[in-house]
Amino acid sequence: MADVLFALLPVCFMAWLAFGMEPVMVILVACGSAVATEFLFSRLYVGKTASLSDGSALVTGTLLACTLAPFTPLYIVAFGGAMAVLFGKLLAGGLGRNRFNPALVGREFMTVFFPAIMTSGAIWYRYDAVHVSSLDWLPDTFLDSLIFRGSGAIGEYSVVLLVLGGVYLLLKNRISWHIPVALTVSFTVLFMLLPDGEYRFSLAGVLLGAIFMATDMPTSSSTFIGRLYYGAMIGAVAVMCIAFGVKHEYMSYSILLLNAFVVPVDWVFRPRVWGGKNRLAARIAQGMGLTAAILATTGIVIWLHHREWIMYLVFAYIVWCIGGFFWRQPRPDVAVE
Repeated sequence: MADVLFALLPVCFMAWLAFGMEPVMVILVACGSAVATEFLFSRLYVGKTASLSDGSALVTGTLLACTLAPFTPLYIVAFGGAMAVLFGKLLAGGLGRNRFNPALVGREFMTVFFPAIMTSGAIWYRYDAVHVSSLDWLPDTFLDSLIFRGSGAIGEYSVVLLVLGGVYLLLKNRISWHIPVALTVSFTVLFMLLPDGEYRFSLAGVLLGAIFMATDMPTSSSTFIGRLYYGAMIGAVAVMCIAFGVKHEYMSYSILLLNAFVVPVDWVFRPRVWGGKNRLAARIAQGMGLTAAILATTGIVIWLHHREWIMYLVFAYIVWCIGGFFWRQPRPDVAVE
């Protein structure tokens, strides 16, 4: 957790460079809300607060803040931080048992419960708050924009620092290369194959998702080939979302959707048992069926998005989380030896 936070620090510094204390307050409130929720829930329902020491709440809060606009109202940020930890981690059973990326869960809660504010242009840019909007260090403006560009979400101001953060995590063996590489290659190739049209996406946003979100260990594939497939399908789903008009949520949808398919991905791409037969045809058929299921589900999510019915998915998820939490609690009529 400390290594992830260290890898994100330069990106957070760039947010301060762009807009001063406004984005810094978003980061601090997101982290504070996540830690407070972790403490209160653990104290009330578990009777322990030792889980605070693992640092996961701080990572969740920081990653959530990196996906937000720099001028997001702080009470909405606090709500998102609380929902990220509560419904993204604690109700799922705690650290390592979550099925979905907690930071992205919190972001979707914010989008569903505060749709007008979260889609408002006013929270993305304020002329009076700009400290530095761009650099003029290199002869090419595009290269300068890769180092720093003061637009987008808080974690999207420097492509170079995101990549360096990813390299740091790779060298520290905190993530593997399979998912980020497969995701970016798949996204790039498929995006280039799109028919002519106006498609917009954030390169830094894709890298933030590829390096820091999609590699979350509890919610990603655990096999060699499975990781490559998992990353490639996130890229494919993201391009499909962009092609069909999903403007801001394409990375959130793609990562959360593949989170839901991690178990079948690991099953299809499980290592062959020593001495067992390599049933290649069966594996290919299973992989094709899995891919068809993922793409069909993506189509449903895009349809729900355009009809503004994603809220019903979130409501169903709330019921599922709460029901699962109470189902896992010890029953008073069952003796525990």
